[in-house]
Amino acid sequence: MKLFTRLLTTAFWLLLSLCAGVVLAVIGAGLYFAPGLPDVRQLQDYELQTPLRIYTEDNKLIGEYGEERRMPVSYDEIPKPLINALLAAEDANFYNHPGVDPKGLVRAAVELASSGNIQSGGSTITMQVARNYLLTLDQTFTRKIREILLALQMEQILSKPEILELYVNKIYLGHRSYGIAAAANTYYGKPLADLTLPEYAMIAGLPKAPSSFNPLTNPERALIRRNWILYRMRQLGSIDQAAYDEAVKAPITASRHTAQAEVDAPYVAEMARAYAVERFGDKAYTDNIRVTTTLDSRLQTEARDALVQGLIDYDTRHGWRGPEEKDVPPSLVEAQDRTERQGLEEELSESPEVIETARQAAQSSEATIEGVDGDVSNWLKVLQRTPAYGPLQPAIVTATDGKQMRVLDADGKVITLGWDGLKWAREYKSAKWRGGEPANAAAIADRGDLVRIMQEGDQWRLSQRPGAEGAIVVLDPQTGAIDALQGGFSFAASKFNRAIQAQRQVGSNFKPFVYLAALQEGDMTAATIINDAPVVMSQYSGDDWRPENAERQFRGPTRLRVGLYTSRNLVTIRVLQSLGLDNALNFLERFGFSRNRLPHGLSLALGSASLTPLEIANAYAVLANGGFQVSPWYIKEVTQGSQNTVVEKANPLVACRDCAPDATQTEVDGEPRRIAPRVVDPDALYILRSILRDVIEHGTGRGALSLNRSDIVGKTGTTNDQRDAWFSGFNNSLVTTVWVGKDDNTTTAEYGAQAALPIWKAFMGPALEGTPEVIPEAPDDIVRVRIDPDTGKRLHEDQSGGISEIFRKDNLPDYQPRGIRPELEDESGSQGTGTYEAIF
Repeated sequence: MKLFTRLLTTAFWLLLSLCAGVVLAVIGAGLYFAPGLPDVRQLQDYELQTPLRIYTEDNKLIGEYGEERRMPVSYDEIPKPLINALLAAEDANFYNHPGVDPKGLVRAAVELASSGNIQSGGSTITMQVARNYLLTLDQTFTRKIREILLALQMEQILSKPEILELYVNKIYLGHRSYGIAAAANTYYGKPLADLTLPEYAMIAGLPKAPSSFNPLTNPERALIRRNWILYRMRQLGSIDQAAYDEAVKAPITASRHTAQAEVDAPYVAEMARAYAVERFGDKAYTDNIRVTTTLDSRLQTEARDALVQGLIDYDTRHGWRGPEEKDVPPSLVEAQDRTERQGLEEELSESPEVIETARQAAQSSEATIEGVDGDVSNWLKVLQRTPAYGPLQPAIVTATDGKQMRVLDADGKVITLGWDGLKWAREYKSAKWRGGEPANAAAIADRGDLVRIMQEGDQWRLSQRPGAEGAIVVLDPQTGAIDALQGGFSFAASKFNRAIQAQRQVGSNFKPFVYLAALQEGDMTAATIINDAPVVMSQYSGDDWRPENAERQFRGPTRLRVGLYTSRNLVTIRVLQSLGLDNALNFLERFGFSRNRLPHGLSLALGSASLTPLEIANAYAVLANGGFQVSPWYIKEVTQGSQNTVVEKANPLVACRDCAPDATQTEVDGEPRRIAPRVVDPDALYILRSILRDVIEHGTGRGALSLNRSDIVGKTGTTNDQRDAWFSGFNNSLVTTVWVGKDDNTTTAEYGAQAALPIWKAFMGPALEGTPEVIPEAPDDIVRVRIDPDTGKRLHEDQSGGISEIFRKDNLPDYQPRGIRPELEDESGSQGTGTYEAIF
């Protein structure tokens, strides 16, 4: 008996000590963390954010960011069924606990200890408000303690309705929707008060995992989550059996309802968003920031369309890689049977009827389409949640019949693809090889395969997301303003902005700058003779470097002009050798190139530098504007607040050919502008521009002749193994650079003239339509003389033949020595010397 009493006493004191320890730990945590906690009272005056909006120069919307899809509601505006659904899903004891639910925390701790993860959660709605408004989202024990303390404080200061109002207006509910009213508009396109009970339950299911339980992205999982919430509502007495029976059988009615930008320029919109966040921090999303960019809406549309179509054309030339997804189950019932159950343990463990009612709801979502056998409810959901990539629309094959294919699109229409839209789909073997023409439509895709289609005129054709990517940058060379920019085929497919982030080798697109350095700094002329012959150089690795021309042939003595417009590698290397690497690097820095990112070796001549399309376009802008060092920019103006107070206004350096040499300022569109420094001699630049015109007329850029403009010049570029294809070209008013390549840096199997130049043409044609041709006048120091094309030397007036060439008048070539005509030599009998001096 004494032993039992002693054990009981010991147990009592242990329990008392444990309780005291817990109390002391809580008090200690409170004393330790309290000084650093945010002030809960600030929630009483919390203002919800207004959107960050991005516009083109002509005030067309290109992007909205932040939590703008928020439509604040007061507590009285929250429908009672939605409150009940949220409490059933997140915090059934909300109106009774003091901010923290001990049972929930203990349950979460037990789950964490037993399984390594928390299935049912432990945060009350009050704790979630504390986390969402006052804390970061990092998952640490320190944050959880701070969250608990804040929740306890919050319950002392705010009423339950005030806390719930804060909660429903802040929670993220997927697809950039914050708050319940925004979610109602995004998923159902109607006011919150007009939703049905199953729609309320669907929204209430989103806070736990907005992506995993999303009715657009994962309808089969969303159904299970929704019906579990309805089950919980019935168990809690929020709804009766009749309402429950009707609601759990309801089909999914959610569909995408989003605002569309006026101009498709998501890459620039994202650039502007990142700038605003860097400049204003989180206030970028809350203080009604408006950013006006330099984009021209017409040029942006033309540039995007040209790049997209050019990449589709490239891809068509290289073959069919197969469907995006195979064997998509047609019905929601079949899709639900296949769905992954991980993450739904809590919902499925409570009652077996949850999965059964979800299956019944899936059955009630049955959809039939005329001309398609069976239930296609899942096909329609898959198509609705699959984004379009530019003009490429998702579709699911419903049948193949000989040389025809029938597909179902996201609007529920059955479209027939004829053989003209299918026969291109020869099997892709590699970038350099494809199989033969398919025998029939069944050889291309099967029923249930997810494919892409696009419309060409009145007809539809099969397509696919291109295997190559690209970028196009369009600048105003006089100011450096970005008029248009597209950083890839589709922002929805890839947010990587290749125009400003992809550092790729530029190949021969870089050669004009080496030649310009030779013309300005190296005392060379367009007629200077350079030997196009093999070069062998030792490297630190011990291997010899043996650069070659593209066609692996050598032409011997070659004029500098010919070397550039025919893109002779060995000529360019010898030009750089003659110039000197340090001299060349010093010169190239004037074009905005970073010396540290340029190769410090002769491979520089061949374009081995890795640069972005924007950097190349900016360098070409210096060539186009007469040699002025402008810089690219795209933020024209930034305003803030409801009064649109201007907080930033661009003041870029601009080119001014007609300004006096000592002028520092000019006027552009009524605005004073600083004049950019002139970094290139106009004489050398005029000669280079003449050579670049030969690229169009006689060289690799001949495809641009179809534009029928005499004022455009440019240069192609292709890197080793055809990994990168470039074309950069300009006239006085526009500079455009196009890059085509693959993100994994494998071969495109095409040259710049094949892959990039057609895109450049497709843009520049309509972009320049209706604009006058303006060819820069020759500087006063430029003269034109006849030369011997083989020697590059000047011909005397009495010497016949030759070709015309331009020079600086203070840098003319030597005269060609006079020779004696053979017949005169025979008559004189002086066959011994054959020189002019020997006879006369």
